Amino acid sequence: MLATNLLFEQFDRDLRRRASMPTTYYEVLVRLSEAPGRRLRMSDLADRSQSSRSRLSHTVTRLERTGWVRRETCPTDLRGAFAVLTDAGFDALVAAAPIHVESVRTHLFDQLDRHQLEELRSVSERILEHLITIQDRPPSESDLLGDLTGRHPISDTAT
Repeated sequence: MLATNLLFEQFDRDLRRRASMPTTYYEVLVRLSEAPGRRLRMSDLADRSQSSRSRLSHTVTRLERTGWVRRETCPTDLRGAFAVLTDAGFDALVAAAPIHVESVRTHLFDQLDRHQLEELRSVSERILEHLITIQDRPPSESDLLGDLTGRHPISDTAT
């Protein structure tokens, strides 16, 4: 757990320092950028970003203040709301993506040789398969393929 925590803290430090964006914002912007029309119901966004509804709501509020996300009411369910990625938010994500890719490459992939990378992939796929089978929600395509393909959703650059 220590290695995982330190790795993700480093990713967060790199994004904060070089893109003025915490990884929590980055995660939300990525999920919205992958969605049709760059919009998701708040509940779906919370599920996809593995966040509580309350925590996501606070994050979206902060993202609204930056102009990167806006909320829209759901016309068929007035209690529901959508989070929509704005053009400014997409631009911020495009600017941050290479920084994140470089951070992942530097602090994870560059630390392993080819054999270790193959082992990491195999172990990660097995653990992911197990965890997805015990989840209450069906996995999205990006859950199954996003990180395992080694492709970044914005830059399409190998991570």
